[in-house]
Amino acid sequence: MANRHRGEIDARFDGTTYQLCLTLGALAELESAFGDADMLALAQRFENGRLKSVDAVRIIGAGLRGGGHKISDDEVAQLKVDGGAAGFVAIVAQLLHATFGAAEPAARPPALSSAALPLREGAAPAPFPGTT
Repeated sequence: MANRHRGEIDARFDGTTYQLCLTLGALAELESAFGDADMLALAQRFENGRLKSVDAVRIIGAGLRGGGHKISDDEVAQLKVDGGAAGFVAIVAQLLHATFGAAEPAARPPALSSAALPLREGAAPAPFPGTT
């Protein structure tokens, strides 16, 4: 099972579930393939949301190889996924989010503590959290 905290996702190709991860080596592979100078340039490339089919093949291929699968981009191009082209785009989006995106949002906001409430007139402020 994929660990999102490590940037991993699970994806199903040709009826088989694979783990994908854009490791540092996979990101270096993508920098080289796209001619980007660094990881920031690579992330900015993906921010615009526009992908060519060959981009999706490269990203999925790098993710599969980062996940430990020995597969070429030519083999990736032959894989099938539920949802067709939209399915591939969804996998790419999940992988990029797991790699570059923010942490998953909390299920619900944390409860307010009394330290976060406004002071009543004449009351002493609560100590800073973690101090005595």
